[in-house]
Amino acid sequence: MSRTFRIMLGLCLTTLAVSAQTFQQEFGNPRKPFVETVATTNHADGHYALGQQATLHILAREGGVPVHGTMLHYKVGKEMFLPEQFDSVAFCDGEAVVSMGTLPEPGFMACQYEFRAADGKTYKDLVKVAFSPEDIRTFSPMPSDFKAFWQKALAEARKQPIEPEYTDIPDATNEQFVTKRVRLHVGKEKWIQGFLTMPKVSALNTQTFPVVLCPPGAGSTKIYPSDFFPKQGYIYLKIEIHDNDQLLPDDVYDKMRHERCDDYMRRGMASKDTYYYKDVYVGCARAVDFLCSLPEWDGKNVIVTGGSQGGALTIITAALNEKVTACAPFYPALCDLTGFLHQRAGGWPKFFSWQYVDESRRYKDGQVDIPEEQAVQTLQYYDVVNFARMLEVPTFMSWGYSDDTCSPTSIWAAWNEIQAPKEKDITPSSGHWRFPTSWSKCWQWLKNHEK
Repeated sequence: MSRTFRIMLGLCLTTLAVSAQTFQQEFGNPRKPFVETVATTNHADGHYALGQQATLHILAREGGVPVHGTMLHYKVGKEMFLPEQFDSVAFCDGEAVVSMGTLPEPGFMACQYEFRAADGKTYKDLVKVAFSPEDIRTFSPMPSDFKAFWQKALAEARKQPIEPEYTDIPDATNEQFVTKRVRLHVGKEKWIQGFLTMPKVSALNTQTFPVVLCPPGAGSTKIYPSDFFPKQGYIYLKIEIHDNDQLLPDDVYDKMRHERCDDYMRRGMASKDTYYYKDVYVGCARAVDFLCSLPEWDGKNVIVTGGSQGGALTIITAALNEKVTACAPFYPALCDLTGFLHQRAGGWPKFFSWQYVDESRRYKDGQVDIPEEQAVQTLQYYDVVNFARMLEVPTFMSWGYSDDTCSPTSIWAAWNEIQAPKEKDITPSSGHWRFPTSWSKCWQWLKNHEK
């Protein structure tokens, strides 16, 4: 091969390579979704008085053109008691109107809707509206020995030294803060694990800090360190309640957690003394004791915050441990646990729902393996509404109405029992999640309540 040919071949290959790198499709990149929908109620906040009629307007456009003639399929009924069959109505000039009716007693009505758009996709949503939610009352009585039962349980747990075991987490440690995996002995036979992240004194030029406990949501999946609070100058402990080793490889961890934790929310329910959550509730209170034993604690500020099961444990911990100074639960679970027995949506784990909802909406977690009367007797000691009655510290609570995991009915039942100073943030369109603005409001509220 001649030198000239080699040069020409190299130039051709270089040109091809450059051309390949510059190919671009000419189809355009959309900056808006093709289908845009919004659902509005005839009362802007979705709140109605008993007997008032609620109407839902679903607006839809495809590429900016109002949807017309497409069928909207929907179900309307009491929250979590929707019928099996869909009704339908056609979009007309971009709008479909659904009558949601009314309620004669405080609670929520729900509409589940869906439609197939021109792009071949199905769009769906869940909308709930409230009827006199301030008047929703729990079905769970407070046992006469409720406070004594939990005071004794915590006193017994406090006889056990916490004996923290630490493991360094280099990947979550830097010049601003240090993170350790910590294992805590929080009861006679109960351990929990967590990630403790502490600001470095040299980074913030202060010797002591407020403490924050974050209990976990439901399940047994891994937790991970978080740096939001440490960056703000707070000691932060994020816990896992089952004593599962958070440092195991994922495949090993998943196998172990299923073997150890599946159906934990039903274990030991035959008695208030043997129920799985007893050690969990007390263990969270002991985690606060641990944080307050740290020499770096400022001696004044103790915050608890979490969502779902973590929201429930936030309220419970604040009610049990006298050191807590503020709590911020998000969409708390475990509220109004016997609601389904009264044909009303109860809180997660939706106990007793198995018997009372249609087959397509049955909740596995709602199965109860013992006689109803026995389960009810135990659960009244674990219902968040009764801990809400005990709260004495300022409380910020946030939840949405499109939540089919922790029903807004059950959350309102707990909220209405709180006599302590309280502030709520309701975003009707959110489900079992929160908007960033909700956390921003919460953070500002926490700062305002710092001592």
